Amino acid sequence: MVTLTDELGRSGVGECAPLPQLSCDDLPDYEEVLKKACQVVEVTGTVPEEQLRPYPSMLFGLETAMLNLRQQSWALFDTPFARGEEGIPINGLVWMGSFDEMQRRMEEKLCGGFQCVKLKIGAIAFDEELSLIRMLRQRFSSQNVELRVDANGAFSPEEALLRLEQLARYDIHSIEQPIQQGQWQAMAALCRNTPLPIALDEELIGVNDIKRKAELLDTIQPQYIILKPSLHGGMVGSQEWITMAQQRGIGSWMTSALESNVGLNAIAHLAAKLYGPHITMPQGLGTGQLFTDNIDVPLHLKGDRMWFSCYNS
Repeated sequence: MVTLTDELGRSGVGECAPLPQLSCDDLPDYEEVLKKACQVVEVTGTVPEEQLRPYPSMLFGLETAMLNLRQQSWALFDTPFARGEEGIPINGLVWMGSFDEMQRRMEEKLCGGFQCVKLKIGAIAFDEELSLIRMLRQRFSSQNVELRVDANGAFSPEEALLRLEQLARYDIHSIEQPIQQGQWQAMAALCRNTPLPIALDEELIGVNDIKRKAELLDTIQPQYIILKPSLHGGMVGSQEWITMAQQRGIGSWMTSALESNVGLNAIAHLAAKLYGPHITMPQGLGTGQLFTDNIDVPLHLKGDRMWFSCYNS
Protein backbone atom coordinates (compact mmCIF):
# COMPACT_ATOMS: atom_id res chain seq x y z
CA MET A 1 0.00 0.00 0.00
CA VAL A 2 1.07 3.60 -0.59
CA THR A 3 -0.27 6.50 1.50
CA LEU A 4 -0.25 10.19 0.56
CA THR A 5 -0.72 12.81 3.27
CA ASP A 6 -1.38 16.53 2.72
CA GLU A 7 -0.51 19.58 4.82
CA LEU A 8 -3.85 19.27 6.64
CA GLY A 9 -3.01 15.79 7.81
CA ARG A 10 -5.55 14.15 5.51
CA SER A 11 -4.47 10.93 3.83
CA GLY A 12 -5.27 8.84 0.79
CA VAL A 13 -4.36 5.22 0.17
CA GLY A 14 -3.63 3.26 -3.00
CA GLU A 15 -2.42 -0.22 -3.84
CA CYS A 16 0.78 -0.99 -5.75
CA ALA A 17 0.46 -4.70 -6.51
CA PRO A 18 2.77 -6.17 -9.15
CA LEU A 19 2.18 -9.83 -9.98
CA PRO A 20 5.38 -11.93 -9.77
CA GLN A 21 6.64 -13.11 -13.16
CA LEU A 22 3.79 -11.35 -14.97
CA SER A 23 3.86 -7.59 -14.36
CA CYS A 24 6.27 -5.61 -16.52
CA ASP A 25 7.31 -3.76 -13.33
CA ASP A 26 7.98 -6.86 -11.24
CA LEU A 27 11.53 -5.65 -10.57
CA PRO A 28 14.15 -6.29 -7.88
CA ASP A 29 14.46 -2.53 -7.22
CA TYR A 30 10.67 -1.98 -7.14
CA GLU A 31 10.71 -0.31 -3.73
CA GLU A 32 13.45 2.12 -4.74
CA VAL A 33 11.71 3.15 -7.97
CA LEU A 34 8.44 3.66 -6.07
CA LYS A 35 10.23 5.71 -3.44
CA LYS A 36 11.63 8.06 -6.09
CA ALA A 37 8.19 8.45 -7.64
CA CYS A 38 6.74 9.30 -4.24
CA GLN A 39 9.41 11.97 -3.82
CA VAL A 40 8.28 13.55 -7.10
CA VAL A 41 4.69 13.57 -5.84
CA GLU A 42 5.88 15.13 -2.59
CA VAL A 43 7.62 17.98 -4.44
CA THR A 44 5.12 18.60 -7.26
CA GLY A 45 1.81 17.53 -5.74
CA THR A 46 1.01 15.54 -8.89
CA VAL A 47 1.51 11.96 -10.04
CA PRO A 48 4.32 11.75 -12.67
CA GLU A 49 2.34 9.85 -15.29
CA GLU A 50 4.94 9.90 -18.08
CA GLN A 51 7.73 8.90 -15.71
CA LEU A 52 5.64 5.96 -14.47
CA ARG A 53 4.46 4.64 -17.85
CA PRO A 54 6.87 1.67 -17.58
CA TYR A 55 5.60 0.96 -14.02
CA PRO A 56 1.82 0.47 -14.28
CA SER A 57 1.23 -0.97 -10.81
CA MET A 58 3.04 1.99 -9.22
CA LEU A 59 1.12 4.45 -11.39
CA PHE A 60 -2.19 2.82 -10.51
CA GLY A 61 -1.40 2.88 -6.79
CA LEU A 62 -0.42 6.55 -6.79
CA GLU A 63 -3.38 7.56 -8.99
CA THR A 64 -5.70 5.80 -6.55
CA ALA A 65 -4.05 7.36 -3.50
CA MET A 66 -4.29 10.84 -5.02
CA LEU A 67 -7.99 10.42 -5.82
CA ASN A 68 -8.68 9.00 -2.36
CA LEU A 69 -6.86 11.96 -0.82
CA ARG A 70 -8.78 14.52 -2.87
CA GLN A 71 -12.17 12.92 -2.41
CA GLN A 72 -11.64 11.83 1.19
CA SER A 73 -13.83 8.90 0.29
CA TRP A 74 -13.69 5.45 -1.26
CA ALA A 75 -15.97 6.95 -3.94
CA LEU A 76 -13.32 8.08 -6.41
CA PHE A 77 -15.59 9.50 -9.13
CA ASP A 78 -19.12 10.92 -9.18
CA THR A 79 -21.16 8.19 -10.91
CA PRO A 80 -24.46 6.40 -10.33
CA PHE A 81 -22.38 3.48 -9.02
CA ALA A 82 -20.59 5.73 -6.51
CA ARG A 83 -23.96 7.12 -5.38
CA GLY A 84 -25.29 3.62 -4.77
CA GLU A 85 -27.86 3.96 -7.55
CA GLU A 86 -26.49 1.27 -9.89
CA GLY A 87 -24.63 -2.00 -9.53
CA ILE A 88 -21.97 -3.19 -11.96
CA PRO A 89 -22.67 -6.59 -13.57
CA ILE A 90 -19.74 -8.94 -13.10
CA ASN A 91 -18.81 -12.39 -14.34
CA GLY A 92 -18.66 -15.37 -12.00
CA LEU A 93 -15.05 -16.54 -12.01
CA VAL A 94 -14.36 -20.28 -12.03
CA TRP A 95 -10.70 -20.65 -11.08
CA MET A 96 -8.49 -23.46 -12.37
CA GLY A 97 -8.41 -26.74 -10.45
CA SER A 98 -9.27 -30.39 -10.85
CA PHE A 99 -12.34 -31.39 -12.84
CA ASP A 100 -14.38 -31.90 -9.67
CA GLU A 101 -13.21 -28.60 -8.16
CA MET A 102 -14.07 -26.66 -11.30
CA GLN A 103 -17.44 -28.39 -11.59
CA ARG A 104 -18.25 -27.46 -7.98
CA ARG A 105 -17.14 -23.84 -8.48
CA MET A 106 -19.14 -23.55 -11.68
CA GLU A 107 -22.22 -24.87 -9.91
CA GLU A 108 -21.74 -22.31 -7.12
CA LYS A 109 -21.68 -19.47 -9.65
CA LEU A 110 -24.75 -20.73 -11.48
CA CYS A 111 -26.68 -21.21 -8.24
CA GLY A 112 -25.57 -17.72 -7.20
CA GLY A 113 -27.46 -16.25 -10.14
CA PHE A 114 -24.51 -15.27 -12.34
CA GLN A 115 -25.62 -14.70 -15.92
CA CYS A 116 -22.01 -14.56 -17.12
CA VAL A 117 -19.48 -17.23 -16.14
CA LYS A 118 -15.78 -17.08 -16.88
CA LEU A 119 -13.96 -20.41 -16.96
CA LYS A 120 -10.19 -20.58 -16.60
CA ILE A 121 -8.94 -23.34 -18.89
CA GLY A 122 -5.57 -24.87 -19.66
CA ALA A 123 -4.90 -26.57 -16.31
CA ILE A 124 -6.54 -29.95 -16.96
CA ALA A 125 -7.09 -32.07 -20.06
CA PHE A 126 -8.86 -30.13 -22.80
CA ASP A 127 -11.45 -32.91 -23.22
CA GLU A 128 -12.39 -32.52 -19.55
CA GLU A 129 -12.73 -28.77 -19.98
CA LEU A 130 -14.98 -29.31 -22.99
CA SER A 131 -17.03 -31.69 -20.85
CA LEU A 132 -17.54 -28.95 -18.23
CA ILE A 133 -18.61 -26.51 -20.92
CA ARG A 134 -20.95 -29.09 -22.48
CA MET A 135 -22.58 -29.71 -19.09
CA LEU A 136 -23.25 -26.01 -18.68
CA ARG A 137 -24.70 -25.62 -22.17
CA GLN A 138 -26.99 -28.63 -21.69
CA ARG A 139 -28.63 -26.70 -18.85
CA PHE A 140 -28.36 -23.09 -20.00
CA SER A 141 -28.45 -21.58 -23.48
CA SER A 142 -26.28 -18.60 -24.41
CA GLN A 143 -29.39 -16.43 -23.95
CA ASN A 144 -29.52 -17.46 -20.29
CA VAL A 145 -25.83 -17.70 -19.39
CA GLU A 146 -22.97 -15.98 -21.19
CA LEU A 147 -19.80 -18.10 -21.11
CA ARG A 148 -16.28 -16.72 -21.38
CA VAL A 149 -13.10 -18.79 -21.28
CA ASP A 150 -9.56 -17.71 -20.47
CA ALA A 151 -6.77 -19.86 -21.87
CA ASN A 152 -3.89 -17.78 -20.43
CA GLY A 153 -1.80 -18.69 -23.50
CA ALA A 154 -2.28 -22.45 -23.01
CA PHE A 155 -2.61 -23.34 -26.72
CA SER A 156 0.19 -23.58 -29.24
CA PRO A 157 -0.24 -21.58 -32.47
CA GLU A 158 -0.45 -24.87 -34.39
CA GLU A 159 -3.35 -26.31 -32.37
CA ALA A 160 -5.16 -23.09 -31.45
CA LEU A 161 -7.56 -22.83 -34.40
CA LEU A 162 -8.78 -26.40 -33.95
CA ARG A 163 -9.31 -25.77 -30.24
CA LEU A 164 -11.27 -22.60 -31.02
CA GLU A 165 -13.46 -24.50 -33.47
CA GLN A 166 -14.22 -27.08 -30.77
CA LEU A 167 -15.09 -24.36 -28.27
CA ALA A 168 -17.23 -22.44 -30.75
CA ARG A 169 -19.78 -25.28 -30.80
CA TYR A 170 -20.91 -24.15 -27.36
CA ASP A 171 -21.75 -20.51 -28.08
CA ILE A 172 -18.75 -19.06 -26.26
CA HIS A 173 -18.84 -15.27 -25.89
CA SER A 174 -15.05 -14.93 -26.17
CA ILE A 175 -11.72 -16.52 -25.35
CA GLU A 176 -8.92 -14.62 -23.64
CA GLN A 177 -5.34 -14.97 -24.81
CA PRO A 178 -5.50 -18.36 -26.60
CA ILE A 179 -1.74 -18.38 -27.32
CA GLN A 180 1.24 -16.93 -25.50
CA GLN A 181 1.77 -13.20 -25.87
CA GLY A 182 4.46 -11.75 -28.12
CA GLN A 183 3.45 -13.74 -31.24
CA TRP A 184 1.74 -10.88 -33.03
CA GLN A 185 1.54 -12.42 -36.50
CA ALA A 186 0.24 -15.75 -35.19
CA MET A 187 -2.33 -13.95 -33.04
CA ALA A 188 -3.34 -11.75 -35.98
CA ALA A 189 -3.93 -14.85 -38.11
CA LEU A 190 -6.05 -16.35 -35.34
CA CYS A 191 -8.13 -13.17 -35.01
CA ARG A 192 -8.73 -13.14 -38.78
CA ASN A 193 -9.87 -16.76 -38.90
CA THR A 194 -11.35 -17.42 -35.48
CA PRO A 195 -14.89 -18.84 -35.18
CA LEU A 196 -15.32 -17.05 -31.84
CA PRO A 197 -14.19 -13.62 -30.60
CA ILE A 198 -10.68 -13.30 -29.17
CA ALA A 199 -9.81 -10.97 -26.30
CA LEU A 200 -6.25 -9.83 -25.60
CA ASP A 201 -5.06 -9.68 -22.00
CA GLU A 202 -1.42 -10.60 -21.31
CA GLU A 203 -0.63 -9.38 -24.83
CA LEU A 204 -1.02 -5.79 -23.60
CA ILE A 205 1.47 -6.10 -20.73
CA GLY A 206 4.54 -3.93 -21.22
CA VAL A 207 3.06 -2.10 -24.22
CA ASN A 208 3.01 1.36 -22.66
CA ASP A 209 3.98 3.73 -25.47
CA ILE A 210 1.03 5.11 -27.43
CA LYS A 211 2.64 4.40 -30.81
CA ARG A 212 3.34 0.81 -29.78
CA LYS A 213 -0.27 0.44 -28.62
CA ALA A 214 -1.51 1.56 -32.02
CA GLU A 215 0.88 -0.84 -33.72
CA LEU A 216 -0.36 -3.77 -31.64
CA LEU A 217 -4.05 -3.03 -32.25
CA ASP A 218 -3.55 -2.40 -35.96
CA THR A 219 -1.46 -5.53 -36.44
CA ILE A 220 -3.51 -8.04 -34.44
CA GLN A 221 -6.98 -6.47 -34.82
CA PRO A 222 -8.57 -8.41 -31.95
CA GLN A 223 -12.28 -8.48 -31.28
CA TYR A 224 -11.79 -7.37 -27.65
CA ILE A 225 -9.14 -6.16 -25.23
CA ILE A 226 -9.31 -6.59 -21.46
CA LEU A 227 -7.93 -3.90 -19.19
CA LYS A 228 -6.29 -4.51 -15.84
CA PRO A 229 -5.04 -1.13 -14.57
CA SER A 230 -2.29 -2.69 -12.42
CA LEU A 231 -0.88 -4.38 -15.53
CA HIS A 232 -1.94 -2.14 -18.40
CA GLY A 233 -0.92 1.40 -17.58
CA GLY A 234 -2.84 2.44 -14.50
CA MET A 235 -5.98 4.53 -14.87
CA VAL A 236 -4.61 6.88 -17.52
CA GLY A 237 -3.12 4.03 -19.57
CA SER A 238 -6.31 1.97 -19.39
CA GLN A 239 -8.37 4.91 -20.60
CA GLU A 240 -5.89 5.36 -23.46
CA TRP A 241 -6.27 1.70 -24.47
CA ILE A 242 -10.08 1.94 -24.37
CA THR A 243 -10.20 5.10 -26.49
CA MET A 244 -7.83 3.66 -29.09
CA ALA A 245 -9.81 0.41 -29.21
CA GLN A 246 -13.10 2.26 -29.67
CA GLN A 247 -11.62 4.19 -32.58
CA ARG A 248 -10.91 0.83 -34.26
CA GLY A 249 -14.24 -0.83 -33.46
CA ILE A 250 -12.68 -3.09 -30.83
CA GLY A 251 -14.68 -3.85 -27.71
CA SER A 252 -13.30 -3.94 -24.17
CA TRP A 253 -14.06 -4.54 -20.54
CA MET A 254 -12.16 -4.19 -17.29
CA THR A 255 -11.01 -6.76 -14.74
CA SER A 256 -9.14 -6.90 -11.48
CA ALA A 257 -5.88 -8.80 -11.11
CA LEU A 258 -5.82 -10.24 -7.57
CA GLU A 259 -5.69 -6.83 -5.89
CA SER A 260 -7.02 -6.38 -2.38
CA ASN A 261 -10.29 -4.49 -1.93
CA VAL A 262 -8.38 -1.18 -2.16
CA GLY A 263 -7.36 -1.88 -5.75
CA LEU A 264 -10.63 -3.63 -6.57
CA ASN A 265 -12.60 -0.61 -5.37
CA ALA A 266 -10.54 1.71 -7.58
CA ILE A 267 -11.06 -0.52 -10.64
CA ALA A 268 -14.81 -0.70 -10.03
CA HIS A 269 -15.10 3.09 -9.80
CA LEU A 270 -12.92 3.51 -12.91
CA ALA A 271 -15.10 1.04 -14.84
CA ALA A 272 -18.21 2.92 -13.72
CA LYS A 273 -16.70 6.15 -14.99
CA LEU A 274 -15.40 4.85 -18.33
CA TYR A 275 -18.21 2.46 -19.27
CA GLY A 276 -21.17 3.94 -17.41
CA PRO A 277 -23.75 4.92 -16.73
CA HIS A 278 -25.91 1.81 -17.15
CA ILE A 279 -23.14 -0.75 -17.72
CA THR A 280 -24.51 -3.82 -19.49
CA MET A 281 -21.34 -5.80 -20.29
CA PRO A 282 -20.19 -7.84 -17.27
CA GLN A 283 -16.86 -6.72 -15.87
CA GLY A 284 -14.27 -9.04 -14.30
CA LEU A 285 -14.42 -7.82 -10.73
CA GLY A 286 -14.81 -11.13 -8.90
CA THR A 287 -11.22 -11.87 -7.89
CA GLY A 288 -11.78 -10.41 -4.42
CA GLN A 289 -13.86 -13.48 -3.62
CA LEU A 290 -10.68 -15.57 -3.72
CA PHE A 291 -9.41 -13.98 -0.48
CA THR A 292 -10.24 -15.19 3.02
CA ASP A 293 -8.80 -12.00 4.56
CA ASN A 294 -9.21 -8.59 2.98
CA ILE A 295 -9.39 -4.86 3.68
CA ASP A 296 -12.81 -3.49 4.58
CA VAL A 297 -14.24 -1.17 1.91
CA PRO A 298 -17.94 -0.50 1.16
CA LEU A 299 -18.24 -2.93 -1.75
CA HIS A 300 -20.67 -5.83 -1.71
CA LEU A 301 -22.08 -8.37 -4.11
CA LYS A 302 -25.79 -8.87 -4.60
CA GLY A 303 -26.39 -11.65 -7.08
CA ASP A 304 -24.16 -10.98 -10.06
CA ARG A 305 -23.77 -7.25 -9.44
CA MET A 306 -21.23 -5.32 -7.43
CA TRP A 307 -22.61 -2.45 -5.39
CA PHE A 308 -21.02 0.43 -3.53
CA SER A 309 -22.50 1.55 -0.23
CA CYS A 310 -22.16 5.31 -0.58
CA TYR A 311 -23.48 5.95 2.95
CA ASN A 312 -20.42 4.12 4.28
CA SER A 313 -17.81 5.75 2.06
